[in-house]
Amino acid sequence: MIAMTDDLFSVRGKVALVTGGARGVGALIAQALVEAGAQVYLTARAGVAAEKAAAELALLGDCRALAADVSTEAGCRTLAMEFGKHSAQLHLLVNNAGVLHAAPIDEFGEDGWRDTIAVNLEAVFYLTKFLRPLLNAAATATDPARIINVGSIDGLNVPAAETYSYGASKAAMHHLTRHLATRLAPRITVNAMALGPFVSEMLERDLAVEIGSRSAMRRHGGIDDIAGIVGFLGSRASTYVTGTVIPVDGGISASR
Repeated sequence: MIAMTDDLFSVRGKVALVTGGARGVGALIAQALVEAGAQVYLTARAGVAAEKAAAELALLGDCRALAADVSTEAGCRTLAMEFGKHSAQLHLLVNNAGVLHAAPIDEFGEDGWRDTIAVNLEAVFYLTKFLRPLLNAAATATDPARIINVGSIDGLNVPAAETYSYGASKAAMHHLTRHLATRLAPRITVNAMALGPFVSEMLERDLAVEIGSRSAMRRHGGIDDIAGIVGFLGSRASTYVTGTVIPVDGGISASR
């Protein structure tokens, strides 16, 4: 029998980039990685927000800020170039930056689609493309580099809210995850987390509590839930896992 060791699930010393890491779920992911000993770079559109979040997390470990707008191909390229000035390798890319737009179908216009698709879907592709050389540089034969895409159960099942572009973008991201996984293996694994209710800018606490109460686990998600799945997908424990979409939702998607 091979015993499970701390090293198997460790991300200590790895370099990670978390987009949209200044708030909500992104901030939880960044905190989990910092506390686990990774060197974390977090991004936000507003440089001030990124600097503030990184300064707070720097009290717990190694965290640095990068201002970035990933809503365009040019912005993604700029972020990759800027990150490359700080590090010659990237062990873990977390594509977390996200946008949500809600409106009744008769009022849902072009603006509700453009930014949502650009940030939730296109940025995943462009950042993967531009950061691929640094991911390859970090990969070894026994420990590939990792990409974790932050999806949603709204991309697995039809949501109750009128968030047409959000659910569509997350479903497309899930499929893109599988497509990229087949192309980037074996040097890079690509997986997605389909998140359920977590408190964030998109989901205020009372609503997260209400939705979570209807899950099999009778609660919403917290930092330990994020830390567990990110720690697994970012460590050697998951080297044989790629192209998966893992629901982290307290059983909601299974019971719908």
